[in-house]
Amino acid sequence: MRAMNLITLILVILGGLNWLAVGVVGYDVLGTLFGGSGGAAARLAYVIVGLSAVWQLMPFVQAFSEGEVSAERHIRHH
Repeated sequence: MRAMNLITLILVILGGLNWLAVGVVGYDVLGTLFGGSGGAAARLAYVIVGLSAVWQLMPFVQAFSEGEVSAERHIRHH
């Protein structure tokens, strides 16, 4: 579960950075990397990033219902 949380968090961050690039300079990094924003590969990348955001809703909601300490119990702090 921890690996999935880290992977989806990274994908959500990358998606956010992509939207930053779109908003600031009008450049769609994911679209460019995957053959244009309308291509099947780019659309799949967008879906995966979107599903990652949905996955990240679980720890977000859990943090409100259990408190931050309980929600992050599985994370080792150094």
